[in-house]
Amino acid sequence: MSDAQAFNTRIHAPQSSLGIDVDEIPEVLAQGGDWEDVLAEIEKISSERIVLNMGPVHPSTHGVLRLILELDGEKVRETRVDTGYLHTGIEKNMEYRTWTQGVTFCTRMDYVAPFFQEVAYCLGVERLLGITDDIPERATLIRVLLMELNRISSHLVAIGTGGNELGATTMFGVGLQGREEILRIFERITGLRMNHAYIRPGGVAQDIPAGTVEYVREQLPLVRKAIGKLEDLTQANPIFHQRFGNVGYMPLSAVMALGATGPTARAAGLPLDLRKMQPYCGYETYEFDVCTHNASDAFARTRVRFDECYQSMRILHQVLDRLEACEGAPTMVGDAQIAWPARLSVGNDGQGNSLEHIAEIMGRSMESLIHHFKLVTEGFRVPAGQVYQSIEHAKGIMGVHLVSDGGTRPYRVHFRDPSFANLQSLAMMTEGGQLADVVVSLAAIDPVLGGVDR
Repeated sequence: MSDAQAFNTRIHAPQSSLGIDVDEIPEVLAQGGDWEDVLAEIEKISSERIVLNMGPVHPSTHGVLRLILELDGEKVRETRVDTGYLHTGIEKNMEYRTWTQGVTFCTRMDYVAPFFQEVAYCLGVERLLGITDDIPERATLIRVLLMELNRISSHLVAIGTGGNELGATTMFGVGLQGREEILRIFERITGLRMNHAYIRPGGVAQDIPAGTVEYVREQLPLVRKAIGKLEDLTQANPIFHQRFGNVGYMPLSAVMALGATGPTARAAGLPLDLRKMQPYCGYETYEFDVCTHNASDAFARTRVRFDECYQSMRILHQVLDRLEACEGAPTMVGDAQIAWPARLSVGNDGQGNSLEHIAEIMGRSMESLIHHFKLVTEGFRVPAGQVYQSIEHAKGIMGVHLVSDGGTRPYRVHFRDPSFANLQSLAMMTEGGQLADVVVSLAAIDPVLGGVDR
């Protein structure tokens, strides 16, 4: 008997006990032949695949994200990522606001790491204005201080939520403890815990309050303690190793082909860090190491985040020493056509002008009042042109493309958000693996959907 006649199949539709047709069930009639061929035919016609929607929900996806999973039992055969559920039109809205007001929009993109968007955008505007070399040193130091604090807080959220999604709520609580100490520093400096709009084209909104350097030094040991607690909970934990080790693996060649950056790339052994490769904000003057690993799985990405937290600590201590050395120096560019005339003094409500400035514009100088009014309402003009500025965000390379037509508002603003770029690697990480590992792989990427959908 030939192989073609070795067996045949037919489909029948049985009736359920209630007399209702159920799904068609394949039935195989073997009539001889090789048993391996019979099994192959059975698998071909009887593998039952279902399509599962994971999301859009918050608890397991770091934001409003929908994953469309095609499953064969517990095994993931295909992963498709569906974004757009959190779309806010931030980039389009920025075209209808002044260059300074744009900071208020972009800070809300990745709401876990807002200072990176603010700095990238302002660096781009300053390049268009041609004032990059005129930014006061103290303003640049404050920017580095806030970015490195924000890098630590972002990594703490990534590690903590990664554990929380597997039921380890203690990890989430410890991560938020460390983040809380950093948010207290942000509140002291900017008056707000998030959505700061503190970084401005030309510098920063105001100098850090008196005593802030000492306060940060007091907080850093508390942050380090939280990082150490998380390490104790995870690095020698056999359950954590089993759930994160060899999960979401992606070879270095795939990492580079898909344009993944940040901890995802460095966990694969690629020392890609723009702070070293294309320095900005004076990063070439700081001593720190680029943290890499060679496992390229979810555990390695977590390990890289831990290591980067400690490297950020090294940078922070250097920044604090430099801030002490330039106490009282200006924090805004001297050009009156760009710098806001106000010298803000943050009140308990997170806003307010200094009394000296109010007295100047309201009682002594009509010209100062007019200038303040026009600069705030109309904004400054930016020469026509375009620029692309990139920085090392906590989640990878953040890029911003700015186009000016010579007016007081951007003609076009577009961000290359690292969460959006890194999400395309999720399919390779998860296909062929278990359904239970999808959440682990996603947590190891650490996307924030505000930046993805912007």
